[in-house]
Amino acid sequence: MSENESKTEIVRSRFAPSPTGLLHLGGARTALFAFLFARVNQGIFIVRVEDTDRERSKKEYEQSILEDLRWLGLDWDEGLDKDGAFGPYRQSERSEIYQKYLQQLLNEGKAFHCFCSEEEIETYRQYQLSQGQPAVYSGKCRNLSAEEVEKNLHQGKPSILRFKNEAAAPVVFEDLIRGKIEFDPKLIGDFPIAKAIKTPLWNFSVTIDDFEMKITHVIRGEEHVSNTPKQILIQEALGFTRPKYAHLPMILAPDRSKLSKRHGSVPIQYYKQEGYLAESLINFVALLGWHPGEEKEIFSLRSLIKEFSLERVQKSAAIFNQQRLDWLNGFYLRGLSLESLTEKCLPYLISANLIKIAQEPTVQLMDLPTEEKWREKKYQIGESGEIVEFTYLTKIISLYQQRLKKLSEITDLTDFFFKEKLIYEPGLLRWKEMTAKQIGETLERLEKILDKIKIDDWQKEKLGEIILPESEKVGPEIQTDKKDRGYLLWPFRVALSGKEASAGPFEIAAVLGKEKTMARLKVAKNLIKKA
Repeated sequence: MSENESKTEIVRSRFAPSPTGLLHLGGARTALFAFLFARVNQGIFIVRVEDTDRERSKKEYEQSILEDLRWLGLDWDEGLDKDGAFGPYRQSERSEIYQKYLQQLLNEGKAFHCFCSEEEIETYRQYQLSQGQPAVYSGKCRNLSAEEVEKNLHQGKPSILRFKNEAAAPVVFEDLIRGKIEFDPKLIGDFPIAKAIKTPLWNFSVTIDDFEMKITHVIRGEEHVSNTPKQILIQEALGFTRPKYAHLPMILAPDRSKLSKRHGSVPIQYYKQEGYLAESLINFVALLGWHPGEEKEIFSLRSLIKEFSLERVQKSAAIFNQQRLDWLNGFYLRGLSLESLTEKCLPYLISANLIKIAQEPTVQLMDLPTEEKWREKKYQIGESGEIVEFTYLTKIISLYQQRLKKLSEITDLTDFFFKEKLIYEPGLLRWKEMTAKQIGETLERLEKILDKIKIDDWQKEKLGEIILPESEKVGPEIQTDKKDRGYLLWPFRVALSGKEASAGPFEIAAVLGKEKTMARLKVAKNLIKKA
């Protein structure tokens, strides 16, 4: 049955993170695909928290995950912070529900107390492996009498609860991505389902939650394929209906190794802090394992809701590609209005102490209410204390909108605009084989040309119109139709920016203004004299 053919039931998909760490790309992709599947099918998307690991689960991780989901635009219909008929949506608050079903399995002889020590279990496991046998539970405690169990419990002997696996036929399910998957129940054995009657383990609690919350489709990572037969056995023992499963492919590094921090296995928070937009991350994550069926790379969340299909999710591993992410983010940054881009860049300029909000020197931009009108504020340049308007900052940002791959780059690209004194090596002023004397003469020539330009004509276009013809009069004679303009333009640009790479000299000069431009040329001229 096609994923879109089930019209008699309301589709209910879920994202169920464990709050033992921050949200990463893999989790974000799972959440996105579950969200899209629900929206495509006019269904319900649920977010619940699986905090059965009490020691590692933390409230701050839970809060961070929820904030990241909201930032990505993956809002949920039911779950934490949302009314729903199947709560609570945090496993730590559902103990009585799990206890009821655990007791049912014990009463029906479908689960049993296991008093084997960890050392005893590990010794037997090693023996099985040495004999080339599957490492499954020995079954030592599965047939203890009620009297023996009661005696052990009364004596306080440590125990866990195991599922009594009596399946003979293979456990088979149809994965919506991978097709038919089959498991031999003998390779599963009697598996643990709870540490005690009040402390269920993950495989048990997730099975109960999916049933109680009427989940119709479980969309999750490939690493959970091996958990599925255990959950199916629990479902069958309790008479539950079975949800449909879809296991997403792994995300690998470019060399097909396990994704590491070096290759992008970092929290979503890192991408936010680095200045990746939610739109670009959604677009990027969607293409990790899903193919739209056409040569198209740009997808908004709205367009994904129209076009997403599990049938187009590939079985093979998805490859993380940092260059693609950077390209996508650059694309979305270029699509912003200049004013909006400037506002997004402001926190980075402030955190780098390049600018401050005038009259509010102790306040960080990100701490202020969102309703503040940033375009009406004034800003103080860090070193000089000069007060500038928002429009001045937009002029600076405009020079780099076409080059930005992420917002955090803006500080290194533009810091020279906010500094009183540039620090760079004199040799940086040299274009090709120029001597120090030639560089000095070129800077002198520039000073004389620029000094004659009126303030009213101090614009990028006018500067280029005046200086470009002069650039063909500088440098050695070259037997070509076109002179090498770098002999004049390179020292000019470096003198203004102090950088090996930057925006063009006319653009920079136009933003700096005549006074600052002339001052920086003098500094460069003095620097080359001392070299």
